[in-house]
Amino acid sequence: MGTSFNRFDALRLALATLVFLYHGVALSGLMPFSSLELTLSAIAELSIQGFFIISGALVYSSWQRSDGLADYVGKRVRRLYPAYAVIILVPVLISAVLSFGQTGAVQDILRYLAANLVFLNFFESELPGLFASNRYSEVNGALWTLKIEVMFYIALPLLAWGLTKLKRYWWIGLGLIVIGAFAWHSTMLALDHPYNKHLARQLPGQMMYFAAGMAMWRLWDTVRPHARLLFSIGVIALTAALLIPQLDALRVLGLFGIVAGIAFMPGPELNAARWGDVSYGVYIVHFPIVQGLVAAGLFASLGLIGGLVIAAALVFAVSYLLWWWVEKPALRRDSHYRKLSEERATECENTKPSPWMPHEKASQS
Repeated sequence: MGTSFNRFDALRLALATLVFLYHGVALSGLMPFSSLELTLSAIAELSIQGFFIISGALVYSSWQRSDGLADYVGKRVRRLYPAYAVIILVPVLISAVLSFGQTGAVQDILRYLAANLVFLNFFESELPGLFASNRYSEVNGALWTLKIEVMFYIALPLLAWGLTKLKRYWWIGLGLIVIGAFAWHSTMLALDHPYNKHLARQLPGQMMYFAAGMAMWRLWDTVRPHARLLFSIGVIALTAALLIPQLDALRVLGLFGIVAGIAFMPGPELNAARWGDVSYGVYIVHFPIVQGLVAAGLFASLGLIGGLVIAAALVFAVSYLLWWWVEKPALRRDSHYRKLSEERATECENTKPSPWMPHEKASQS
């Protein structure tokens, strides 16, 4: 086990799968507003926040390893956009076939295409001919987080520049980001406004989790030896935040500790990327697949468990193909992602230590 061992790949896959499970239950409409659905909703929210922490760490590391702004932007576009474009274009093509000849269908499709290709999913979330009779009619309700990710990518170079100016007081800068983000989140929730929850979960409200991830990267060598302690602190802090609303500020600390603990504690490597890094695919493809199965009546005929099993098989199969046919070919040949499954497969076969050098610390996000 190398000095840079971590389980970020397994964590990202697990968090994406938890979001899929919530959407599977909610979109099926079989148990509306049940305790199961509400519990999974809370877990999915925590999963997304944990995903933001991991993204903060990995994307910050990507910035620090980049040869300037153009190199950083190129890596981010190659990693994020090809698969994203596919998941926008495929439903558009299906909608065009199903709604052929309908009045106004072309305009609706073009409006959806224009908004979603630039991550403005909230402007147009539905397509003619798709999912109108489902409990929720959105084509892909999971994509709202991609806008936040992209905004963080854009802000990161400026944030990183500010931290370099603070030098050894960088932690003050990240602390102020966390405090400011939490203040925004709390203020929006307190507003008497129909969109207060929507505004609270946008940037800058989510920036506290990205900042926590950036801190994890900065404290990498300090965090690793104390993984068990951090995990224990994280569990206590998150439990307190969930049980006592006045202590919600502890949520980010709790998730930081839990993510760090799971990522770095001794134990099995959980090499989730051995056959491909499918976590991103799972996240962006699961919603329309579940919607399609619901529209086809599969959940109604097979029940919740049967529907979820079929959906899971399709989601992971499509995610696997998306990685090998779209995501991986779009990356540069020297990309950490292209090398990841090959190197880790070699590690598992030969039981050699991780080839990552200490200064590389984590796979690029």
